Amino acid sequence: MLDEDVSTLDKEIKSKIFFNKYHCIERLGSGSFGKIYKAEYKNNYFALKFEERDNNHNVLKNEAEVLNYLKIPQTPGIISYGYSGKYNILVMQLLDKSLERLLYELKKFSIKTVCMLAIQMITILENMHIKHIIHRDIKPDNFVMGKDDNSKYVYLLDFGLAKKFRSSKTLKQLKMINKKRITGTVRYASINAHIGYEQSRRDDLEGVSYVLLYLARGNLPWQGMPGKDKEERQRKILEKKKATTPSELCEGFPEEFEKFCSYCRNLKYEEEPNYNLMRKWFSDVMESNNYEMDYIYDWTGMTFDDDNSKNNEKNQQNQDLEKNEDEKENVGCGCFIF
Repeated sequence: MLDEDVSTLDKEIKSKIFFNKYHCIERLGSGSFGKIYKAEYKNNYFALKFEERDNNHNVLKNEAEVLNYLKIPQTPGIISYGYSGKYNILVMQLLDKSLERLLYELKKFSIKTVCMLAIQMITILENMHIKHIIHRDIKPDNFVMGKDDNSKYVYLLDFGLAKKFRSSKTLKQLKMINKKRITGTVRYASINAHIGYEQSRRDDLEGVSYVLLYLARGNLPWQGMPGKDKEERQRKILEKKKATTPSELCEGFPEEFEKFCSYCRNLKYEEEPNYNLMRKWFSDVMESNNYEMDYIYDWTGMTFDDDNSKNNEKNQQNQDLEKNEDEKENVGCGCFIF
């Protein structure tokens, strides 16, 4: 059954030529810049992402350009991009549940599941970084599982804040600027991003380290920090991150988790990450515990009641309180001249 919001949006786009074929079925999620829906056309299903055209961000256009340029494994395929009425709309491959959604059901993930995800995440970032792009909004909501034949693979979504970190011709990195506003989701942001440094490959990887520990632990020490306003909460989150050592964060987990967290935190701005070494750490954990890379996750074979969507949306809204985009940089981004 369509809710009022989807019904209104569906009526608005069905009269347009570009979208005559797409019928909105349900809302899949929402964020600071727009909403995403599941849509049907001739018994095929797609993800439609909507952004109001007059919001001065152009995040969806940026995402379409990045995805069209990247075309790497385990990122969503782009079908088309355009506008209808007051909306910019991106049509993409439909994927399955996010890791945040799965964690909501399972509370925490096993070491085996986390290691299988980690190996894939590192490879996705490596492929993206090879093409001179950083993501800048690493979080569990942006990692989703594939559908059908691709259900064993994890995908990285939401490239609206992505940008080039270096020239594709000279490979020279952008100058490391200080005193920038933090871009992305504060809970998983790197310490350097908090401080205000220009982001690079190291920040994506540090974000992944926090995501993996969040999945393994079920929480992070800096969640739910009190504060009278956003600035105070962000300051307290940064203080807690800086005060929490990798050893404390990874207590009770294989030593390779601490190695990964420490390595990511200590990378230099222009340093080339050793992706093979990072993958090896998680492969070593798999081998020492006699785990196989069989893509059998904690949730494999389980079914979930999607009636919990209201609870998931509330959880998303709570996370959005921790989200802060650098609006100045998001305007056109100006960085995708390939």
